[in-house]
This record gives sequence, C-alpha cells and structure tokens, in this order.
Amino acid sequence: MRGGPFFRRMGCLFVVFSFFAFMGFLGLLRFVLAPFIEFHGAPPLERPDLIISFGLVGFLVLLSALFLGVRSLRRMSKPLDELLNASNRVAEGNYSTRVEEKGPPEVRSLTEAFNSMAEKLEVNDKQRRNMLADISHELRSPITIMQGNLEGMIDGVYTADKERLKSLYDETQMLSRLVDDLRTLSLAESGALRLKREPTDLGLLIREVVSAFESQTQEKEIKVALALSDIEELEVDPQRVREVLSNLVSNALRYTPSQGEVKIGVTKSVTSVERSVLAYVQDSGPGIESGDLSRIFDRFYKSSDSGGMGLGLSIAKYLVEAHGGKIWAESELGQGTKISFTLTA
Repeated sequence: MRGGPFFRRMGCLFVVFSFFAFMGFLGLLRFVLAPFIEFHGAPPLERPDLIISFGLVGFLVLLSALFLGVRSLRRMSKPLDELLNASNRVAEGNYSTRVEEKGPPEVRSLTEAFNSMAEKLEVNDKQRRNMLADISHELRSPITIMQGNLEGMIDGVYTADKERLKSLYDETQMLSRLVDDLRTLSLAESGALRLKREPTDLGLLIREVVSAFESQTQEKEIKVALALSDIEELEVDPQRVREVLSNLVSNALRYTPSQGEVKIGVTKSVTSVERSVLAYVQDSGPGIESGDLSRIFDRFYKSSDSGGMGLGLSIAKYLVEAHGGKIWAESELGQGTKISFTLTA
C-alpha cells in the first residue's frame, strides 16, 4: 500500500497544525478578552475563569473540527489509496484494473475518469496486439513466397525467367502497398494525418479513378455506370479522397462477376445543419451476410474469397471521417453491396 503512509502523514500534519492553531487561539483570546475584563473593573489576570471558560469552549469547537476533519480525511483516504494502487497496476501494464466508485462525489468523479481511462488503454492495447498479429500474418505470405522462389533459383530448381521474376516483383509491390497502407492507417488512428485541402472537382476525380481501372473493367467486361450530379468544387484533400474512391472501386470490381455492372454516383445532400455531398459505389456481386456487414470496416477484415489485405475499407473509413464525413454499407445477398459516404462541403 503505497498510498497509506502518505495519508497517515497528512493526518499527523493536520493534528500538529490543529495543536498550534489552538495555542494561537488561546493567545489571541487573552488579548481579545483583556479590554472586556478591564471594563468590568478587574485586571485580566484576576479573571482567569473567563479565560478558562472561553478557552474550554474554543477547545471543544476545535476538537469537534479536528474530529470531523480526521473523519473526512479517513473517508477520502481509502478510495484515494485504492486509486493510487490501481494507477500503479496500470503503469505496470495491467489495463484491466478497475476501481469501485465510492466516497465523496469528487472522489467518485475521479474514480469514474480513471476507470474510463483504463478501459480506453485496455482497448488500445488489445488493438495494438491484434494489429501486430495481423501484420505478422500478412507479411508472412509474400515473404514465404519470395523466399521459396529465391531458394529454388539458388538451388537450380527454378530458372530465373521473366515470368518468375515478375511474380517476385508483384510480391514486392504487395509488400510496398501493405507498408503504405499501414502508415496511412497509423497516421489516421493517431490523429496525426494532415489533410491538404483544396478546391476539388469530385466528378472529375471519379472519372480519373475509373479510368485508372479501365484495364480491369475491360478484362472482366464490367460496365461502369456513372451518375454524377453537377456539384460545386469541394474543399477536400484530393489525394486522400482519390484513395477512398480507389479502394471502393477496387473492392467493387473484385466482387463483381464478369459482364456485371458497377454503379458510381454523387449527389448533393443539404440539411438544416450543413451542406454535404453524398457519393456511393455499388457492385453487382454476391452481397455480404448481415452478420458480417458491421465488420467490413474493421482493420484486416476480409472474406474467405477476398484477394486483398483487408485494409482498404478501414483506411477509407478513417479518411472519410478525417474529412468530417460518414461512411456506411448496405448489402443484400445475391444483389450486391453499396458503400456510401459523405463529404462536408
């Protein structure tokens, strides 16, 4: 109990202070009563009964105050002791520590704030551990592939032909994207992501993103239908919004079957509170189970048939929220999935 001695010392100091305060009170009382006693025709030293009477009353008042003070101090010391010990456990890494809310209202408020802090630290620690495990898993696959191919080339089992080298190059590209995505995610989660806002034509940005995926759409014979309303330029970070759109379009193309259709649209959304823009990307894929729909924005979440790393939608969520917007998903099995997001104008 590291907090106990501290509060015992405080109690001793309180008693010592009370003693000297009482002695000072007696001295002050003599000078205060002196004129009163002299007025009644007796020198101060010849009327000690009055001094004793007033001194006794003062002593009883001081004793009562001392009793109440010690009682209040003891009432506060126990929950504060528990808080101090709990903070030591949290400092040692035990984030599951909680303290029972009791004592005066001020101590209860302090305990509530401590428990809230400990809960957030526990959640963050769990996320950190999960993220490290997920990163290790994601890095293991491409590294294992590259290591196996390179060992085969060294042993003469594989030839260093163009096709095999291209496969190795693709794996390094995947690792590079993973590192970039993790950096973006880390900046967004820590609140250190800085947006470079500038007037941006969202319709033009969507057309540029769709153009970048033209080879994939042609390969799978996917039709891309655009429904772009005439909207004013937005003060957004064009690079980050492009990243959001690229992740959503990439997902839509991945799950849309050959000769399917992907719809992309943007409209104005005006409310009494703010003026914003609503954009959406809708695929014609198999859809998502209702139980999984709330998890698709979780870091490293991906379905069994996904070819991605499970970071795209999580990054999109953080980037949209960094712009003050919201993102959500709607899906129906056999009908496809629609992901919508807003950007504040």
